[in-house]
Amino acid sequence: MNIQERLLKFVTVTNWILFFVTGIAGLIIAPPDFARGIIFGGLIVTVNFHLLHRTLKKALTPPYLSSHNVVIAKYYVRFIVSGFIIFVLTAKHYVNPFGLFIGLSVVVVSIVLATMLEFKKLFRKEVF
Repeated sequence: MNIQERLLKFVTVTNWILFFVTGIAGLIIAPPDFARGIIFGGLIVTVNFHLLHRTLKKALTPPYLSSHNVVIAKYYVRFIVSGFIIFVLTAKHYVNPFGLFIGLSVVVVSIVLATMLEFKKLFRKEVF
């Protein structure tokens, strides 16, 4: 398995693990609106990550290569829909904005963890 596949698999699995851990922790120790923010934010960003992966995989796999305009259009549609959902959740006070921010950070944390682990592997190879 090459580095790109390994990173993608790690980030995908870690997204779901962090989503469930933060969601359950939020339900246990936080007020309901804060916990809903964590859960909705994590769900929005994790689903968006999976949809982006699927779009790019379909667009870049021969013989079905898509136009870059199609990929960009799908990206912006997802972005606008996500923005609208976030607007409704915060405007109607269904979620706590800080909890939503924590939930939306799930993918960022997964990517940072994956990067740190890859750097660790890279430096370990150089030492030995």
